[in-house]
Amino acid sequence: MNQTETRSAARPSITFEQVRQVFTSSDGSEVVALDDTSFAIDRHEFIAVIGPSGCGKSTLLRILAGLIRPTSGQVSIYGKKLDGPRDEVGIVFQKPTLLPWLTIRDNLTFPMKHKYGRVTAQERERGEALLELVGLKEFGGKRPDELSGGMQQRAGIARALLHDPEILLMDEPFSALDALTRDELSLELLNIWTQRPKTVLFITHSIPEALLLADRILVMSARPGRITEIIDVDLPRPRSLDTLTEPRFNELANHIRRKVFSRHGL
Repeated sequence: MNQTETRSAARPSITFEQVRQVFTSSDGSEVVALDDTSFAIDRHEFIAVIGPSGCGKSTLLRILAGLIRPTSGQVSIYGKKLDGPRDEVGIVFQKPTLLPWLTIRDNLTFPMKHKYGRVTAQERERGEALLELVGLKEFGGKRPDELSGGMQQRAGIARALLHDPEILLMDEPFSALDALTRDELSLELLNIWTQRPKTVLFITHSIPEALLLADRILVMSARPGRITEIIDVDLPRPRSLDTLTEPRFNELANHIRRKVFSRHGL
């Protein structure tokens, strides 16, 4: 069964149905961030979202995280209407937001301690396994300021995975990193996703990053944000840095650039 047939046969994990999001500014004027946004994501599918600045990418992610409710339309997870944060959803933000007075090991388990008042032996064991998975096994006793930015972001990813979420939301998690570290973490994320499959929604401004990681790419218009095209990334897996040199990679990248920059007449 090919990828398209698998998607058509599978029950979507996530559905957006005609979602519209309007914010009211301090002067009372309305800003339409998202308009008539509809799409579906299947279980363990890796979806990247790309579009110009201010098009509503992060708003879309915040709605799916249950942090804000859409003005109209409906979002569902496993067929149930989303009405707030869900335990099966993990989030990785642009910055790892680690607590500077805690070790990396304790930062991983802090959400459990904060929510339940304790950390179980099983959770600590899982934390150690995740430190190894993200390449930080020898750094669990270090504090955040003793690690590089890339290593801190690895810790942020491990923390989001500790409670084993079915859905992982990532809001430009590598945007603050240098190009080499960004490529390294993109490949590391591919490895993690292969070993521990999740349904991933990945926000990015980087076309190469989106193509390297995703099964499909949602291309958004300028505000008000709409899905202008959903692109199947028909590049074979497993992927590597060699994928970036394939003719099909460049063909897809140029197509997306034309879509994103068409409003400028470029």
